[in-house]
Parts: sequence; structure tokens; C-alpha cells
Amino acid sequence: MTPALQRAASFAAEQYHRLKDTARRHPVRAALLLPALLLLYVLLLIPFTPGIGDLRKAKSEAPTVLLAQDGTVLAEYRRINRQWVTLDEIASSVVDALIATEDRRFYQHHGLDFRRLAAAVLSTLGGDLQGGSTITQQLARNLYPEEIGRATSITRKIREAITALKIEAVYSKREILETYLNTVPFLYNAFGIEMAARTYFDKSAAKLDVLESATLIGMLKGTSYYNPVQNPERAVLRRNLVLAQMAKDGKLDPGRVELLSKRALKLNFERQGEPLGLAPHVAQHLRKWLIDWADQRNYDIQADGLRVFTTLDAKIQKTANQAVSRQLAQLQKLADGRRKTGPERALLQAGFLALDPRSGAVRAWVGSRDFAQEQFDHVSQARRQPGSTFKPFVYGAAFMQGFDPSDTLMDQPVAITSPGAPVWAPSDATPPSYQPTSLRDGLVYSKNTITAQLMQKVGPAKVGALARAMGVRQSKLDLVPSLALGTSPVTLLEMVAAYGTIANGGNYRQPFLLLRVEDRHGQLLEQFEPVTEREPAMPRGYALTLVNVMRGVIDQGTGTAIRYRYGIQADLAGKTGTTQDNTDGWFIMMNPQLVAGARVGFNDNSVTMGSWGQGARSALPMVGEVFQQAFRNRWLDPKAEFDIPRPRPPPPPEPRDEALPGSVSDVLGRFWRQLRGN
Repeated sequence: MTPALQRAASFAAEQYHRLKDTARRHPVRAALLLPALLLLYVLLLIPFTPGIGDLRKAKSEAPTVLLAQDGTVLAEYRRINRQWVTLDEIASSVVDALIATEDRRFYQHHGLDFRRLAAAVLSTLGGDLQGGSTITQQLARNLYPEEIGRATSITRKIREAITALKIEAVYSKREILETYLNTVPFLYNAFGIEMAARTYFDKSAAKLDVLESATLIGMLKGTSYYNPVQNPERAVLRRNLVLAQMAKDGKLDPGRVELLSKRALKLNFERQGEPLGLAPHVAQHLRKWLIDWADQRNYDIQADGLRVFTTLDAKIQKTANQAVSRQLAQLQKLADGRRKTGPERALLQAGFLALDPRSGAVRAWVGSRDFAQEQFDHVSQARRQPGSTFKPFVYGAAFMQGFDPSDTLMDQPVAITSPGAPVWAPSDATPPSYQPTSLRDGLVYSKNTITAQLMQKVGPAKVGALARAMGVRQSKLDLVPSLALGTSPVTLLEMVAAYGTIANGGNYRQPFLLLRVEDRHGQLLEQFEPVTEREPAMPRGYALTLVNVMRGVIDQGTGTAIRYRYGIQADLAGKTGTTQDNTDGWFIMMNPQLVAGARVGFNDNSVTMGSWGQGARSALPMVGEVFQQAFRNRWLDPKAEFDIPRPRPPPPPEPRDEALPGSVSDVLGRFWRQLRGN
């Protein structure tokens, strides 16, 4: 109770005691004062009930809608799990059952049924507890449970009555029925008749028959007591009483009541989850910001029907959802096959992100395999070692210091010592070739030994500084030699943003999601512009050199599946990544219009994947499928090319794994290139 209401109650109590004292001395005078005192108490309570403005707002309450750039609905910020339907979309038998059972004089009264109220008082005094609330009074309780309260008291009943009279002044009778049926609770997180119809009978409210309508309306007297799932016998008795009331009210042929009453309940029960939409992790990511934004401007995101436009491309988002789901389903079978004797089934998780490198606009964001099971966001929250996807920062820093892609280092065992640290001896999956290897091949074929030697020459500090400038700005990078192989955990969001910098000629663009916010009528409330100031992370010429080298990953190296499996011939560059013991698999690919990346792994770092966990096998298919559909459907221009001449692509390569440089196929490939004069 608010302090003001406490003062009013205290004043009323004081007057009551005065009246009681007067009644002892002057009974007639007290009898005359009682109505005046009651009226005074009612007047004191009026300011503590919802105002007309609040009622009008509740009448038009609508959730804020999150939209893709083309207007496709991505998610909604609802107060409760409810789908509003108009009265015309509700079976007439529902309305007939409601009025016949709950408020037969609904169309005759103006919020309070004094005849029914008097009858209820007499019945209660006779020992038979009866309720006299109208549908309008019940609606008042449903709409304003905190303001009115649930306590059995005169004060609560007066507040309820005042609110009901106000509702009748603002709402028409049809609007009262529609609002009531859309707000009444039905258990199992189902609010409103539409969600109730779906929950208990797996159909829409428009298709409910008379038995189903009577069953649901019968629950309103006590949803738990008359729950048809747990208490079917009670529910049947209550349903039959509703049928009898409908016949008594002239809404049902009396001859049918006996026949219908003999029929059993035919439930088709299924809990209704809240609709997740195309981008639930984006909705979660933006929720706190949106609440703060709305609070500062006196908006309610659950009631004011705001329209929030994002940068997401609905077509790419939908394709990404499908690609992640399809790939993880395949990989999960492999994971389950390895752990048939394990104590518990471990679920693989993944994150996927795509953005436009020219602006930083996010086009697709998939935070997990299933938001209903995993709300943790593997795009912005999960920090994992990026493995070889970090290597481009090493080579980019080297190019900025004057190294050329044609420069060579010896492919040989490496042992690196650092003050106060154990000897670091990185190796590759195959023995060293003891042959000079170009920096280009070191990155294309993901050679750990070549990258480690290059890191010694460049220095961890410069590599870390470049990575931060390019987009890895939130995660802490340990400036040690092993950083070259991606040992410092980062987010997928940071890595895709950094690759966007490479694709954008060395200019960083901060990823952004919001375009504008409109009110429910389409009036612009705020426009959000991307940060257009250039943030050069590396000179354009060196960025294009890095792009040119990373083209080789797709054409000849560890990402060739993009060409031979997905048949994509557009200008692309990218990098695969696999961490120690195949714990995480990464793949990030870019073209001038889109950069997309994926990471796959278990939540528990101690759980590893098999050979199928390499980035080229686990993460690449998700990115490959999205790009394939984007080019096939012309969402992207397949003729767009980076601003550096593209080498003539070699013949279609055979499949190869990321960590197999120096293998027999590699040696044969080099021998073939020598014969051709390359």
C-alpha cells in the first residue's frame, strides 16, 4: 500500500471510530452519516485506481517489434505469452459460454450488476459463498492486479468497482469482451483464448467447438481446480454446467445438452513456447539497450508498439539459421558415435556472424544451435581460442614491416625460448619438408612452423597491436610468441569484424545492428547512422596484399571445399582454424560485399571433437552454404572483386585438410607446378 493510500485508510479508520462512538450515543444520526462516510471513502480511493489515460493505453497495448531491414519480423518484446485475436477471430460459442456462465446481464449493466451483487450478498449471508463480479470487474483485476490487489477486503472490492466503471466509460462492450478473452490466464504460460486453444486443443480460437469452448470457459472459475489435464473429472463436470447455463440462456438447444454432456474430453495438449523469431540472440543482445533507450524517452517496449529496424537481412539470416542447424545435426551424429559409453551426451554448439565490410552492418547473427535450450551467445559472449584464423594478423604485420609474400623461411622444426617461459616448439600435422617455403604458402597451407618463425621476426607486440586495430578490441591478447597460432581467446564478433577490416582495404568499421526506431504509426523517433569516419588499421596496399594471399586459402589451400563442394567461383578469400586437439573449429571467409564466420565446439573446453572437428570440416560448411545461396539468389554480386588483380584460378583442387601441409599430395602438387614452370 502506498503512503498516500495508507493516509486515506487511516483517515477512514478514524472516521469509522468516530461513527462508532456516535452510534452509541446517537443511533439515528449515525445511520444518516454512514452513507456519507462510505461515499467519502470511495472518493478517497478514486485517485488510487487506474486513470482514463492508463485504460486507453491498455486498450491499445502492443509489443515492440524487431524488424529486418526489409520489414520482416524478427522478434517481439511481449509482456506475456499471448497472441491477440479480434472478437471476430474467436468462435461465437466461446462468447456465448462466457456470458451465460460469468455475466448473463453483461449487456444490461454498466460495469456493476447491482441485482447480481445483492443476490450474492444474500447467498453469502445464508452460508453459500457467491461471487458477484461482472466480466468488466474481472477484466479490471486481470489488467491491474497490482493496483487492485487480490486480498478479500472491502477496499479491494471498491477499487475493482471503480475501475470497472471507468473501463465501461472507455471501452465498448465488444472491446471489453475482446480484451477480457485476450488477457485471461489459462495455466501453462498460456494467456488469452488463442494460446489456450492451441495449448489444450491444438487449434485456433476460431475453430473451437461448443464442447471445447465450454471446457475452457469452465476453467475460469478456478484454472488449477478445473485443469482438464490434471483434473479431467472435475473439468467434465464444470464443462457440463457451462453447457447447461448456455441452454438456460438460450444459446444452446436444451435437447443437445444431455447428449453433449456424455462426451469425453478430447484434449490435444501441448505447451506453447513463446515464438523465438528468426534472430532470438539479436533480440536478447538488443533488449537491455532498448529498455534503457525507451525509459529515457518515456516509452514501454512491451506496450507502445515501437518498430525497431535492424541491419539484418532476413534472407541471409534464415539461410544462416538453416545452415547452422543442418551442419550441427550432422556433426552431432559423429559426436554421439564417439561417446556411446559416455556418462552424458554433450551437445555441440556454434556461432555464425555475417556483416557487410563496407559499413559494418550485421546481416546475420546465429548465437547457438537452439535459443530455447541455449541462451548463451556464441557470437558476442563466447571467448575461445581462434587457432589459425589468427594467423593473418601475423602476416599482415609482416607485410607492413617490408616482408613480401614471396619471401621464404625454412620448413624445419622450431623451438622458441622466452624469458620465464618454457620452450615453445610448435609443429604441424606432418613432418617438416626442410625446404624453403614462401610466406604465401605458409599462410595458404596454414604452416605452424613458418608462422612461428615469422612471429619471431615481427614480434608479438606488433601483431597484437594490429589485431586490436583491426577489430579484436574487447578480448585481452597475451603478447607471447604462441599468440601467432591463436592461443588468446577471442569472440567470433571480434574476428569477423577484423576480417571485415581486411576486406575493406584496411579500414575498420564498427559492427552495428540498428537502423532506426519508429512509433506504432511509422513516425521516425530516432535514426542511427554507422560510424563513417575511417579508422585505418593498416595501409590499403598491405591489406590488399593480405587479401591476395588469403585468396590462395580458397583456391589451393585449406578452404578449397568452397570451390569443389559448393561450386562457388566468385572472388573470395578466407582462413580456416583448428585449435589444440580439435577443441574448436573456425572458418571465416570474405568477399567485397560480405564477410561471414563460424565457430563450432562444445561448451566444455575439455570435450574435444574428432578429426571432423577441423575448421575445414566443421565450420566451413555453414559459411559455404550461406555464400552459395547468396550468390545463387543474387543477394550478392558474383562479379564483385577486390581491388587487386585476381590470379588465374588453378584447376579444381582435390579435397584437403587444414593441417596437412607437407603431405604426399602437397609434394606432388609442388612437383606438378615445377613441371608447368610455376
